[in-house]
Amino acid sequence: MPLDTDDLAPPPKPVRLDLEAMSVEALTMRVGELEAEIATIRALIDAKKKSRAAADSIFSR
Repeated sequence: MPLDTDDLAPPPKPVRLDLEAMSVEALTMRVGELEAEIATIRALIDAKKKSRAAADSIFSR
């Protein structure tokens, strides 16, 4: 039986930070956190591309 998703609550929206109220130090830390997240995402993208290329090479023979 398929799962009925009509009764599920929508996913929560991310909390939006008030950047204007943050100090220079807090903003600098936030930039570092975002840069680290971007690096993680880029690594995941590279891994997925390699996985896809490996699968393509197997199935395209």
